[in-house]
Amino acid sequence: MAEGEDKVALVTGAGTGIGRNVALTLLARGYKVVLTGRRRAPLEETAALSKNAGNALALAADVSKPGDVAKLFEGTTETFGRIDVVFNNAGMGGPKAPLEDITPEQWLEVVGVNLNGAFFVAQAAFRAMKAQTPQGGRIINNGSISAAVPRPNSAPYTATKHAITGLTRALSLDGRKYNIACGQIDIGNAATDMTRAMQAGILQPNGQTMVEPTMSVDNVGEAVAFMAALPLNANVQFMTVMATGMPFIGRG
Repeated sequence: MAEGEDKVALVTGAGTGIGRNVALTLLARGYKVVLTGRRRAPLEETAALSKNAGNALALAADVSKPGDVAKLFEGTTETFGRIDVVFNNAGMGGPKAPLEDITPEQWLEVVGVNLNGAFFVAQAAFRAMKAQTPQGGRIINNGSISAAVPRPNSAPYTATKHAITGLTRALSLDGRKYNIACGQIDIGNAATDMTRAMQAGILQPNGQTMVEPTMSVDNVGEAVAFMAALPLNANVQFMTVMATGMPFIGRG
């Protein structure tokens, strides 16, 4: 039997990058996968890349809008009957600007997607997992390396990713009585469109610009799949997957 057979996963931000890779990895392992993001076309492109496209359901949603999230989970349960795994991945990088130049609108946009969106998705997942039979499920939050240490000129992104760590811990505690497990994966320099700029050099805390090593995004898909496949009486609370040579340990 395939690892994910009879299991339903939902991946936010599934149209590109890390979300796309994780969705394809889970589809390859037999999961039924709901792909969501703000635009439907990239979600359909993701599904078309899989040999198991028949197990994919593309549902467009803006996770920063509670109404969209409610419809997303309604569509998921109407089609597949339950939800076993949520990869809470949707996010945005935010402005690369000095702290004093960040506008209120820029701050609120990043908080709306990265933190509010993660909460709305987790809340809807809680409701669904609590109500289904058998009860329970797993939520995996994408924290990022910035959940531990910042990059220069990244206050909105760093603040939201630190907050994801607090959310992960709260979900783990509050979900315990409902057999809902929650863990967090912190990802460093996976090779996606988002990290392409690193090949031209990226600002370091000492003011210099440096080309940073990257790793294959496939490593992220495999790591999330490992977390997803655990029985609900076991949990990876926090995992860091990063390019070995990136400036993380000792950053700053």
